[in-house]
Amino acid sequence: MLATQFKEVGKALFTRGLVSSHSGNLSVRLNEEKMLITRRGSQLGALSDQDLIETGIVKNDLQTPLASVELPVHRAILQHTNAGAIVHAHPPHAIALSMTETEIVSEQAEHYELGRIPVLGWNQDTRPGCLSEEVAEALKTHKIVLVYGHGSFAAGQILEEAYKYTAALEEVCQVLWLVKSLRKAK
Repeated sequence: MLATQFKEVGKALFTRGLVSSHSGNLSVRLNEEKMLITRRGSQLGALSDQDLIETGIVKNDLQTPLASVELPVHRAILQHTNAGAIVHAHPPHAIALSMTETEIVSEQAEHYELGRIPVLGWNQDTRPGCLSEEVAEALKTHKIVLVYGHGSFAAGQILEEAYKYTAALEEVCQVLWLVKSLRKAK
């Protein structure tokens, strides 16, 4: 059942252009001590059962080196929030706007129940796996956040919910991008 959810959400993310061939990652809380996360370098659009790595939320084990490079961020979110699932994606319009805006603000964002979406990491190191504490803290009060020039992290109770927030963020950013373009064209 969980493997099917990972595969469906991974394929949806890839099909919608929210991740490229080997980017993005997904995780699910199994219990208070364990999580399931996608393998380092896996293809979300074509996940297999071997691409799902069970590891500790706090402790490392033999499987930990196989987990996504974003494991520190997923762990922090699971440790500090009540999230059951996390989607990390690279939505192109959202990433572009993250490099010009400190938060994404749109009435359309309210329509999707996203509210104001913060952009974290301005003037900071935004390599994969960094800003874990900042992302986790922001997800206590937001459904999704952006990391400057890097991508989004969405938290939900199930993967489909976190995916919904990710897709909604990109749609909001596409509209904002078009509005900005139209204003410049005048």
